[in-house]
Amino acid sequence: MPITSRDREILRLAVPAFGALVAEPLFLLADYAIVGHGLGTAAVGALGVAGAVLATLVNLCVFLAYGTTASVSRQTGAGNHDQAMRSGVNGIWLALAIGVAVIAVVWPLAPTLVELFGANPAQSEQAVTYLRISLLGAPGMLVVLAGTGVLRGLQDTVTPLVVAVGSFALNAALNAWFVLGLHWGIAGSAWGTVLAQTLGAAVYLVAVARGARRLGTPLTPDPRGVRQAGTAGFALLIRTVCLRIVLLAATVIATRMGEAELAAYAIATQVWTLLAFALDAIAIAGQAITGRSLGAGDVAATRAATKRMVQWGIWSGVVLALLVIAARPVLPGLFDADPHVTELLLAVLWPVALFQPVCGVVFVLDGVLIGAGDQRYLAWAGVWTTLAYLPAALAASGLGVVALWCALVVWMLARLVTLTLRAAGPAWLVTGA
Repeated sequence: MPITSRDREILRLAVPAFGALVAEPLFLLADYAIVGHGLGTAAVGALGVAGAVLATLVNLCVFLAYGTTASVSRQTGAGNHDQAMRSGVNGIWLALAIGVAVIAVVWPLAPTLVELFGANPAQSEQAVTYLRISLLGAPGMLVVLAGTGVLRGLQDTVTPLVVAVGSFALNAALNAWFVLGLHWGIAGSAWGTVLAQTLGAAVYLVAVARGARRLGTPLTPDPRGVRQAGTAGFALLIRTVCLRIVLLAATVIATRMGEAELAAYAIATQVWTLLAFALDAIAIAGQAITGRSLGAGDVAATRAATKRMVQWGIWSGVVLALLVIAARPVLPGLFDADPHVTELLLAVLWPVALFQPVCGVVFVLDGVLIGAGDQRYLAWAGVWTTLAYLPAALAASGLGVVALWCALVVWMLARLVTLTLRAAGPAWLVTGA
């Protein structure tokens, strides 16, 4: 596949996006290592429980990045640079408002949310402490999402990479100091996260403020624009909720199958998540390129870029599939899996590997339609594909973990159908600002 100027544009956006995506899980592993070394197993469990709650909040609010990318890139393509920056400013104000609301709602519910995970008393107390302190960083965390969307919409994925690496490295350093040096316990890890998130948000606020000053764009919120950002975000929220329902249902079913089945499923999920980061990087490029080209009114360029990114998705999926197959014999040993888990994992890794090309197409088209602002269709498609998945998952519940993973393949195939049918038609090709 010869490299063209369009390929170079895709890579210019996708490669830094991939780096930013993988920075978080890598530094989170460092946090777990610091807490485990300094505080013991109970603290690691507490961090896992509180981290699961926070991760859910982040996943539900990812529309702040995706929706802002779509609106800013479209206005940029149309040449409305002032309005592009205005969209970004409104997205950041929406993030701040949601962040404050998250603190107000989740703070009193923290003990109840932790209790849902069934943690023991020692873990529960530490998990509530970590969760409540970390909530203070929620506004900053969500501003980072919106600010990332602004810069991606402006076709800049390098700055988000720099901020991601810098803030996560700072997070690890602060956690080591607070936990191992100052002996603040689990609270030290939480305060390190809050400070790193807040400083990362400050970098985005400075970047957006400088851009707004250069264009003469006011930094005060536009109530109508904030409401529009919220409306567009609601459709993406429905899409995200559907994704979470699928993954949560799979986890629940795997848990009921048995300890070995759950372990094999969990390891396979971590492998799949790492592969998803690579494919999602192309999807992020798709968001930025599609929004800009449709904003410029260039349908032909949008079609051509979409076709090329789908090709990238397919070939990336093929490469990832071959890597999984090649690494399959050694992966169980990396996780110190026992013989039963190893047997199950080796079987599960086959469907994980073989449907990577399908994932490549699905991720790319999902990003393209997000960039086009086709959120309402994505919301409805999310509902229908979830409804297609649930019967397959229930049928797999008595057949083992491989069948459960095949049910996830059914879900991805349903997403492939809904996305390719939409992309083949003209309804999403709405041009202009």
